Amino acid sequence: MPSMNEPSLKASAANGRGTLFVVATPIGNRSDLSVRARDLLCRVDLIAAEDTRMTRRLLDDCAAPPPLISVNEHNEREAVDGLLKRLSEGADVALVSDAGTPLISDPGFRLVAAAHDNGLTVSPVPGPCAAVAALSASGLASDHFFFEGF
Repeated sequence: MPSMNEPSLKASAANGRGTLFVVATPIGNRSDLSVRARDLLCRVDLIAAEDTRMTRRLLDDCAAPPPLISVNEHNEREAVDGLLKRLSEGADVALVSDAGTPLISDPGFRLVAAAHDNGLTVSPVPGPCAAVAALSASGLASDHFFFEGF
């Protein structure tokens, strides 16, 4: 069940348009996928995945997994218009990368920026972050840090 603060699925915006969910995925261990993320991935209309083969492994528990399309550094520019059309028609779309959070050294920036430019709802589904995971176990001071990319 979605929280009170999360847009519901199926025409989640008041205007009947869908939501783009930016979903963080596990870094290495599939069991690290949050319950919220697993539920959402099983219920959206479409998943835009950096690598559909990697994402398909996360959908084993779905009774009827949604379709997946590949959206990566090589085809993101071309995929944006079609995804915006689907979102505008009321489809809820999950954006996932291979591991961690989309856009953080992964594809997705063009799609998220275009969704905002078109007045669509973009909702994060937080989870694993490689930089923070490494920092937390490193023994380094973590009260402040700078992330410049991988």
